[in-house]
Amino acid sequence: MSLTVDEAGRALADPAAYADDERLHAALALLRRESPVHWVERPGYNPFWAITKHADVLEIEREHKTFLNAPRPQLLPAAVDEEIKRQAEAGAGLRTLIHMDDPDHRVIRAIGADWFRPKAMRDLEPRIRELARRYVDRMAVLGDSCDFVKQVSVHYPLYVILSLLGMPESDFDRMLKLTQELFGGDDSEMRRGESPEEKLKVLMDFFGYFQELTEARRANPTDDLASAIANARIDGEPLNDFDTTSYYVIVATAGHDTTSSTISGGLQALIQNPRQLTRLRADPGLMPLAVDEMIRWVTPVKEFMRTATRDYKLRDVTIREGQSVLLSYPSANRDEDVFDDPFSFDVGRDPNKHLAFGFGVHYCLGAALARIEARAFFEELLPRLESIELAGTPESTATTFVGGLKRLPIRYSLRS
Repeated sequence: MSLTVDEAGRALADPAAYADDERLHAALALLRRESPVHWVERPGYNPFWAITKHADVLEIEREHKTFLNAPRPQLLPAAVDEEIKRQAEAGAGLRTLIHMDDPDHRVIRAIGADWFRPKAMRDLEPRIRELARRYVDRMAVLGDSCDFVKQVSVHYPLYVILSLLGMPESDFDRMLKLTQELFGGDDSEMRRGESPEEKLKVLMDFFGYFQELTEARRANPTDDLASAIANARIDGEPLNDFDTTSYYVIVATAGHDTTSSTISGGLQALIQNPRQLTRLRADPGLMPLAVDEMIRWVTPVKEFMRTATRDYKLRDVTIREGQSVLLSYPSANRDEDVFDDPFSFDVGRDPNKHLAFGFGVHYCLGAALARIEARAFFEELLPRLESIELAGTPESTATTFVGGLKRLPIRYSLRS
């Protein structure tokens, strides 16, 4: 695939590129090699610097006082950027952990931190393993074939995270649809509509649902994460409605969509690398390493944006105050300077210094939960698996933010 450097840069602002691994990684490899800090101008988007080397992504993550999440935490069309800016100036709109910087970020993050610490995860693990068995059993009930994404992988982590929140199972399908519309806003099959107004309407639906949940938990507190969020206090005052609802949104959406992508993409990698599948089945002790390799391989979060608060020299480029940078995690996780044979899927890769969960103060709150869920699922599936193969062409979501496979047709045989 022949690309110019400028074409490669523009691919980072093209949702379709993320649904085409060959095209995306050809573009990212070219940028890493020839222009690792590259200025991108693409019609419909505000310009940005593309950061594609592992060391540079890590450096900017460390410089969290210089490079802020606000006001542009993710890549969005310019029209949506402007609408979000307008809402923020009016004191409204979404304000999740990914939108915040210290000191607000540190204080708000602490509200849910205890629910994701190692002890809490150990306490939750029996429930996770129960759900993993349920969904492997579901594969058996489906017969000898299924669309693994639509029928298994989107449901299992959704059930885990919404159970943690304490939401009723009757609401799970609604939450799945809203999540797919939110993260699939650039995908013709997933999105609700094309206009900025229609995309923002999805957020308003989230707000409406979670406002009702907040009121219910404040009236009748329970022992779930939703109640902890609803009844949290900062300096003696409850969170405002927008911050409360935003907290729910980030936990309920990122808490399952990224894990679903890891599990489905990890299964595809095992199918397409049968020697690695055989190796993992022969040595189950490799599972923790294998799960991290799946996370590196898939990298469900494609980018975060940061905005410079001062002029900053990176390599031979000066990033000016007020300019934005895009941290390309798929590129960092294929960096030839960090990973031996980065385009090989290796279930025993060690060390594995991937940045799929970010780094530093914004390191993913749910990283331990994601690892436990993926490990539990494959530890349940692989001992029961007699055979597995693709039964069609896998398809990925068009996105510039969060995503992975939207279809994975498979044919298989399971022991009961």
